Amino acid sequence: MTDLMVMRAQRFVNSTYGSRIGMTLEEDGSTGWNTMHALTRALQWELGITALSDNFGPSTLSTLTSKYPVLNRTTVPSKNFCRIIQAALYCKGYKGGNFIVDEEAGMVEPIGYFEGVYSEQVETSVLKLKTEMGVAAAQSGGNLTPKVFKALLTMDAYITVGSGTELTRSVQQWLNGRYIDRRDFFAIPCDGRHSRDVAKALLLAIQYELGMKDGVANGVFGPATRNGLMARPVSEGSLGVWVNLFSAAMILNGRPVTFTRSFGSALADEVMSFQAFVKLPVNGTGDFATWASLLISYGDQNRKGAACDGVTKITAARAAALKADGISVVGRYLTCVNPARLPEKSIQPGELATIASQGLRCFPIYQTVGDDASCFSYALGRAAGYAAMNAAVDHGFRHGTRIYFAVDFDALDNEVTSNILPHFKGIDDSMADAGDHYAIGVYGPRNVCARVAEAGHSTASFVADLCSKYSGNLGYPLPPGWAFDQFVTRTVGSGDGSINIDNCIASGRDLGQNSFDPPRPSGPDTRLGDAFVEALSLDIGKYMESIGFPNDGGLRQYSHQECFDTVVFHDDLITNLSHRHDMRKALIQTTVYWEMRHIGAEDALQDTRVKMYHDGVPGGVRDSSTGIAQITGNAAVRAWNHCISRGYVTGPILALDPENRIYDPENDGDLYDMWKQVKDDREFALRTVALIHLWDADGKPGGNNPQSGESDMRTMALDYTETEVFQILRRYQGYGDEAELHAGRRMGLYHIFEKYNGISRNA
Repeated sequence: MTDLMVMRAQRFVNSTYGSRIGMTLEEDGSTGWNTMHALTRALQWELGITALSDNFGPSTLSTLTSKYPVLNRTTVPSKNFCRIIQAALYCKGYKGGNFIVDEEAGMVEPIGYFEGVYSEQVETSVLKLKTEMGVAAAQSGGNLTPKVFKALLTMDAYITVGSGTELTRSVQQWLNGRYIDRRDFFAIPCDGRHSRDVAKALLLAIQYELGMKDGVANGVFGPATRNGLMARPVSEGSLGVWVNLFSAAMILNGRPVTFTRSFGSALADEVMSFQAFVKLPVNGTGDFATWASLLISYGDQNRKGAACDGVTKITAARAAALKADGISVVGRYLTCVNPARLPEKSIQPGELATIASQGLRCFPIYQTVGDDASCFSYALGRAAGYAAMNAAVDHGFRHGTRIYFAVDFDALDNEVTSNILPHFKGIDDSMADAGDHYAIGVYGPRNVCARVAEAGHSTASFVADLCSKYSGNLGYPLPPGWAFDQFVTRTVGSGDGSINIDNCIASGRDLGQNSFDPPRPSGPDTRLGDAFVEALSLDIGKYMESIGFPNDGGLRQYSHQECFDTVVFHDDLITNLSHRHDMRKALIQTTVYWEMRHIGAEDALQDTRVKMYHDGVPGGVRDSSTGIAQITGNAAVRAWNHCISRGYVTGPILALDPENRIYDPENDGDLYDMWKQVKDDREFALRTVALIHLWDADGKPGGNNPQSGESDMRTMALDYTETEVFQILRRYQGYGDEAELHAGRRMGLYHIFEKYNGISRNA
């Protein structure tokens, strides 16, 4: 919404400081960080600071404090300096004093200027700002102090906003009013919403009350803070500031208590409710463990939880050590993207049987490379759902098991909206399409877990509270539907039983599993069962639609059904290639389907240009990708030559070649013969796809590779990891950002094909 006075403030900054501060504003009448940054730079310019910055940091604060410790009508140094204050007040929603209109301008929006006087109206507005911040008692009157000026140049609100509550706002105002004059305490929002800044402010307050000096208190829950709180229990009958701080911590954790300095029975009752919720001893007192659970995501790390997760195989000796330490349920990973680095991260053969026989239970975790928001999307979520279901069946997890899908990075709230929620919608949809055989859980910071659950895409949370510095943990309460709360890393047992774990508190919401089906064998693929063809087609069609490929083909040459029918028609050949080359059918199926779905009018034009070149017609090109698998003549020749030299296949390369000769990619005739074969002979193209995959695994010598080359991979095998599959699919296309993007999307296809291939080979 356009605000006239904000627009005038933006115009003032542009006309007075634009060239001086190195930025101009869009004069749209909408307050935002850009406007506040520009006003901050204008202030720095007026203060004589040469290294201008968007940040109102220590240099700006110290310079302002030394020059103008109090700003008022007698100390404001110039009209423009005062106009910065006026403009900031209007941008913050307060009346900033007089705006003088140039009546001679004769415009619909008259040109004018801020008066540049620290007037009674400015004083009134500054006092109102300080009152809403909670600092008016500490800093009376309409004077503007440096810390309040700093707060004025932020987007922080000092009235209740959105989901904010007056209870939380009362805590925020109290913190500001009591500690604003401490060196490292800066005004926090008073918008009624908890946040990381508010969480840090509360820790600073506790440290100040513990007697820590300025420069020592830092808002970090360290050893001195822990030791101090151990000596500061509060309980029914306690009075004073420590009850204020304790009740504030309860409020910030969403507990319905009154902000008070008197510990009464109502507060004690609510403390017992909180303790029961987080699985602490229920005693109704503010002991250290309760303080810790209120103040830091991991709580009291001297606790012992009944659950754990880890990247180490559970042997009989390790299981005994875990049981002796009070652990009854363990989280183990369905897959591992880098088994060379973490060889035991994924569930090992026979491990689930050991877990069950030793009296433990297990819950499965699905995690890939998910270290930033780009790893999460609706399409990737659908792929993850299929991949997790495949892996769960492979290991023998029975229907009804809850799989925890990991978000193992500090996802900001906007990234949760843009990436994480669509990702879990994709998981949800793929699970539903498969019959909802498995339940969905989420692993991640508190905010991720809470929002995924609120969106209806998970039934329980495995909370990454060990990562206390995550913005998604700071300022967020433990989600209502938590099942496991990860809070400390430690080593259990000794000798053969020694194992490093992340210890977790268990809520009892998920008991894990203690009985399993026989693992699905990792044997050779079989012919696709006729009973599964229709379901496979439906799943692939839905997935391709989710990434922008309509089933009717849209502007592409082939529809979904035509591409799918091509793959199914050649199922016997693909099965034989799989057996011959120890290669999953899904690799070949994915490549052919994907490439065929992408064929468009431009590909037909390129085919014509290749024919022109070899017919001697000007304007032609020597080679291009062609046929159902979009293979170049050069790649086909090099892949065949490589595989013959390695003994993967024997010649001749072309069925009608009487000489059984080696084709030369530099020879136009050889190149064109190969090009025509992959273009016109679909069975030959399919065989070539398999050989290109083998060539890719061997480093793709002579291919279109990055400057550093392609590394040699492990010999093609049926147990290729997700990382290895991704590399094969990426190398088929080439390298670079587009190849990486497409490989990620091809992985979704791969997991769908693999789901039904797995069902078929175990039917």
